[in-house]
Amino acid sequence: MYKGIVLTIPREVFHPGFFFSTKILLRYVARLALPEKNFLELGAGSGLISIFAAKQGAQVTASDINRKAIDFLEMNSANNHVYIRTILSDLFAAIPPKAFDIIAINPPYYKKQPRSEAEYAWFCGENGEYFERLFQSLPAYIHPSSLTLLTLCDGCDITMIRRMAKENGFELNCLLQKDTLIERNYLFRIEKKP
Repeated sequence: MYKGIVLTIPREVFHPGFFFSTKILLRYVARLALPEKNFLELGAGSGLISIFAAKQGAQVTASDINRKAIDFLEMNSANNHVYIRTILSDLFAAIPPKAFDIIAINPPYYKKQPRSEAEYAWFCGENGEYFERLFQSLPAYIHPSSLTLLTLCDGCDITMIRRMAKENGFELNCLLQKDTLIERNYLFRIEKKP
């Protein structure tokens, strides 16, 4: 439970309580002015961040590639008495182009090909294809003052991700860094290069 938000999380869906990546992203989102903001969470999983944003008055769209995650996200949003537009989507594929004020992304980090819906929460493809597609598609979903947040850890290939961002006209600017016993977590803002 977080600030009165209660979630039901099946084993096939990324559990936000077990990993610091969700916490660092959520703590930053909690500091933002959210009322009336158009908010997108890519790969929302069970919906903790989306539900929190909706409770603060944001107009929330939440997506996930995992059908089970979408089913539980819908159930969790109803149980927490908020409306969230949910979309079953591989990254932006099924999301109609629209400029969002805030986009929150807790991506799959590790370089391996996912073999099941559940593995899409962990693996970004052998060569980081997830990130290549993310940066290629992002321009259709942002406006000049959009805030796009991306959480990563030191166990992923940050050099590769920065390179892919740069090749697509973006840069990653570190907003926060937090060490835990097992890893270092980062929160980046994705910004268009000047």
